[in-house]
Amino acid sequence: MGESSDSVSIDIDMVSFGEKECVVVKTSRGAISVCVCGDQEKPALITYPDVALNYMSCFQGLLYCPDAASLLLHNFCIYHIDAPGHELGADVISSDAPLLSVDDLADQVAEVLDYFGLKQVLCLGVTAGAYILTLFAILLNLLYFYGMCGVLKECLLQRYFSKEFRCGMHGSESDIIQACRRLLDERQSLNVVRFLQAVNERHDITEGLNKLQCKTLMFVGESSPFHAESAYMSTKMGRKKCALVEVQACGSLVTEEDPYAMLIPIEFFLMGLGYCRQPYFASSSSNGTNPASPASYSCITPELLSPESLGIKLKPIKTRMDIEI
Repeated sequence: MGESSDSVSIDIDMVSFGEKECVVVKTSRGAISVCVCGDQEKPALITYPDVALNYMSCFQGLLYCPDAASLLLHNFCIYHIDAPGHELGADVISSDAPLLSVDDLADQVAEVLDYFGLKQVLCLGVTAGAYILTLFAILLNLLYFYGMCGVLKECLLQRYFSKEFRCGMHGSESDIIQACRRLLDERQSLNVVRFLQAVNERHDITEGLNKLQCKTLMFVGESSPFHAESAYMSTKMGRKKCALVEVQACGSLVTEEDPYAMLIPIEFFLMGLGYCRQPYFASSSSNGTNPASPASYSCITPELLSPESLGIKLKPIKTRMDIEI
């Protein structure tokens, strides 16, 4: 655990993710913002968002679900790591500061774990964040969980969400898309470009995937521009170690676009790893007619509910089935 002089408390006037403390951890590669949610005596779950997003904009859809709060916040202490310069209220990173590589970002994650005294963690990353955490897991062999200007803003929205979700009903944008636009307007463009440049210059980690000794749960949206890459990555990891969950009619940011599709796969994945939790009750937004609803077990493929999927032998699955009427 680092000394108290190495952290600075910061105030975030936002809707709570539960009991939380936000600190700035000073690493050898610069300061990094970490928001700690929950009881630090519980097992640790760390998150890392995609380019131009922070932990609020990337994971609030998932963690605001009452079912997810029961599943994750009840069982874990969550350490939300933001990429440098992506935290709320961030200043522009000085042009004199060295441009960090993906290895530097992964090393920052390791130093954050050292600061909090974490010896074993689960990791939840989205797209670029998933790459950073995978690289971190390969380097340290830890437990891995399962992947601006106007032009850049539109490119990022296309990266995050499916075309159907971006267009919305009758051509009107949803509240989530509008909120994301506002967030991108507020983001420091130069900071985003630095993170994006680091990700674009990333090296191929395919051959290192066989070094992972942990189970991995990977989500990919059916309309994600990285769908083929996710399928390829899961194949290289092998069915005994990795389960690929394809979420229909969804882009890359599954945590925001269709978080309910993640709940049951995550629950059974955690059960397979031996994590226990109190039963949750479906929220009012899960009315049983939604195929991704926790109450709709009949629409989950049998492979997910089989004993083999409970951390013993995971199979590629889909969260929805075509049902003939």
